[in-house]
Amino acid sequence: MIAHTGTVTEFDDPRGIGVVTSEDGTEYPFHCTAIADGSRFIEVGAAVRFVGRPGRQGRWEATEIASV
Repeated sequence: MIAHTGTVTEFDDPRGIGVVTSEDGTEYPFHCTAIADGSRFIEVGAAVRFVGRPGRQGRWEATEIASV
């Protein structure tokens, strides 16, 4: 898989879901369990590195999310 860089543009802490927008503008949804350090929380606006993988609902999802 290819590593991307982007920004966390949405994060709903109670639900544990969010969106990372890559530098090319593609949006990748994610669940808090995809945060690499295991913290289950990430700030909106954080610059991140991530891997895009096919998700369960046919959309690409962000995984292995790590702050840069």
